[in-house]
Amino acid sequence: METYSFLRELADSWVLLILFVFFAGVVFWVFRPGSTKVYDDPAGIPFRHEDKPAPKKPVSDTHADAKEA
Repeated sequence: METYSFLRELADSWVLLILFVFFAGVVFWVFRPGSTKVYDDPAGIPFRHEDKPAPKKPVSDTHADAKEA
């Protein structure tokens, strides 16, 4: 059997099945019971500073954290 024909048959059957199972697993993982709490915080990121921009930290504060660590 030629290599191309073998790989084509493999991709048309088993790899397609594996990718579908992977897709179904990812969809189940995202929509599983109890995952709402996990995704609530990241979903609100665009709306955190809706009234005004986020406060800027002074340059000295950002370097002070690195010195303490």
